[in-house]
Amino acid sequence: MEIWQAVVLGLVEGITEYLPVSSTGHLILASSLMHLDSADAKESIDSFNIVVQGGAILAVLGLYRARVLQMLQGMLGRNPAGFRLVVNLIAAFLPAAVLGFLLHDWIEKRLFHAGPVLAAVLVGGLYMLVIDAWRSGRFSPPKTAAQYREIDDIRPQHAFMIGLMQCIAMWPGTSRSMMTITGGMIFGLRPKAAAEFSFLLGLPTLGAACVYSLFKNLKHSHDTGLPNLFQKLGTTPVVVGLVVAAISAALAVTWLVGFLNRRGLTPFGVYRIVLFIVLATAIAQGWIHVNN
Repeated sequence: MEIWQAVVLGLVEGITEYLPVSSTGHLILASSLMHLDSADAKESIDSFNIVVQGGAILAVLGLYRARVLQMLQGMLGRNPAGFRLVVNLIAAFLPAAVLGFLLHDWIEKRLFHAGPVLAAVLVGGLYMLVIDAWRSGRFSPPKTAAQYREIDDIRPQHAFMIGLMQCIAMWPGTSRSMMTITGGMIFGLRPKAAAEFSFLLGLPTLGAACVYSLFKNLKHSHDTGLPNLFQKLGTTPVVVGLVVAAISAALAVTWLVGFLNRRGLTPFGVYRIVLFIVLATAIAQGWIHVNN
């Protein structure tokens, strides 16, 4: 992998990880467009696309260090609110931890391709339009300000349901951020609180995915004698991708919170539908080639 390709993938990861547009979907498609998904490199690229999420984790740790400190104090018995947040994050993380472990290999084999990703991009766009219409009161009276919950008001049962919705995002192209933010909104969180909970939930979820994918790649290399992702792609490009992802994710997170409060989810839904049309047309016309 060239340095410029690592920069591109790092930017794609950082910008899209916490936006409800699917970072995995964009990474898979970007890899295809740069012809990085050849048969001999596909496993390493798929692993890189997950490991580079570590940059997004670093961004949230930095931006929400006060919340992270609050949770650490909670685990030491010094902050009740921090302890409740830890319990809620565990409740939300468990469904994905269990199903992700059981279905990881099947998902990687069957769904990490352009066709399934494009389908998820389209369905996700339509889904967000419906959710925003519901929130605006088109299907039922909109909530008043007093009816919204803040992040400290979440109960474990609500967190668990948000975690179940997060499992849908195991289909690449769906967007973990989309499912957790909309899940938070469905259970009464205002957009800013839903986004913050989604960011914090990404710490254990993305962290576990990164560690598991890296461990699996290194173990496979050890067992078969084949090169691991660092040997195949180069250590420097992997590190560059992580750094670029961290910086761009920090900027994207800061922007997203304000944008959701002002504009809601509809622009992201429209973007996903337009992206589907453009990519589907390009693939059908042979303007770009992707491996399926």
